[in-house]
Amino acid sequence: MSYVPTLKKKYNEEIVPALVKEFGYKSVMQAPRLEKIVINQGLGQAVADKKIIEVAINELTAIAGQKAVATNSRKDIANFKLRKGMPIGVKVTLRNVNMYEFLNRLICIAMPRVRDFNGIPEKFDGQGNYTLGVQEQIIFPEIDIDKITKILGMEITFVTTAKTDEEAYALLKGFGLPFKNAKKN
Repeated sequence: MSYVPTLKKKYNEEIVPALVKEFGYKSVMQAPRLEKIVINQGLGQAVADKKIIEVAINELTAIAGQKAVATNSRKDIANFKLRKGMPIGVKVTLRNVNMYEFLNRLICIAMPRVRDFNGIPEKFDGQGNYTLGVQEQIIFPEIDIDKITKILGMEITFVTTAKTDEEAYALLKGFGLPFKNAKKN
């Protein structure tokens, strides 16, 4: 038998039946699911210093467990000394096993390490997707604090198949994301 991540097992055995019951779906296939997690770092200061991109790629690869890629600018902006095609960010897209493993590490290890943590805001995009902003990359245990040159933030986007924000909220709450004003069930 092949390896099944614990959160995927939890999704199939606990979250789907709860969502079907809560929203009255006729089939378990109607229940929303987590499609992918995209981790993105915008590095505007990389225009001046090319080494920042390499460092960010290595750090994001360590965090995600999958190779990160540089994102390039689409157009010239003279005020920022930016040329088309210059690397200005780093991203990685996680699916399947890597996605569930990252989500598990984020919820169980990284978030509890945030100083004065009291939950994440409940701002969804209207199409059932959620973006979480992380101020510092050092909350992840894969990052060696002694080798840090610059504190960099990142955005973690959870892309779901949910049609509404309520369904996406119920799905991510089921996975264990600690929302600030969690509604007591």
